Amino acid sequence: MYARTTESPILLVGVAHVVDLTGPLTQVLGDRPLDGVAVELDAERADALLRSPGRPARRGSGPLFVRFWGLIQRRLGSEIGGGTPGAEMQAAARVARDRQLPLFLIDDPLRMTIVNLVRSMPFKERVQLLVGALVGLFIPARVVEREMDRYVEAPQNYTEELRRASPTLARVLIDDRNEHMAERLVQLRGRGYGRMAAVVGDAHVAGLRAALGRRGVPTETITFGELRGLTGPRPNPS
Repeated sequence: MYARTTESPILLVGVAHVVDLTGPLTQVLGDRPLDGVAVELDAERADALLRSPGRPARRGSGPLFVRFWGLIQRRLGSEIGGGTPGAEMQAAARVARDRQLPLFLIDDPLRMTIVNLVRSMPFKERVQLLVGALVGLFIPARVVEREMDRYVEAPQNYTEELRRASPTLARVLIDDRNEHMAERLVQLRGRGYGRMAAVVGDAHVAGLRAALGRRGVPTETITFGELRGLTGPRPNPS
């Protein structure tokens, strides 16, 4: 037991945006004493994902690249049995609602992130990004499943490959957002929300843990691979 809830570690839960693990995620969040739940969303994406039943979605409101990537996610999600992209964030929001806990949005505004990415990215990396998106429209789902299994075995290798292939993409989409999400979690901790669970894409878990560690905040993690196997949280040794 901790003398104060603000001494408790933050639980980081890694998810994959095209794989529906709402059952294990709901169990993990439902079994843990919490002061609040944080999700890797901004206000605009939360409005789209968490809107009330029957309220129509705003079509064509997002950046073109984001809508394009959303199309890829929906196709892959349906083909590999993952369900609706964003299901893990919806599950986290349901747990917060059912347990009467506050839900915190800790990600940067998506539009700002995309603008920063495009402005920062050299021409070569822009071409690589476009080609990758086009390939994503046609890549077989079985290939994605195989690559997910490889990722689970060695997630750090994939991050390093991304940094070599597109350092700007890695910096803007992963590193910068990790620092900003860590800062928001620290601010929430300062407001008394110590027993916090943060549901983020699995590629953010290691970097977010490191960013929080630099700020003196202890963490526990459940990676995407562990969530698939429904293993318990792994304490951060540092």
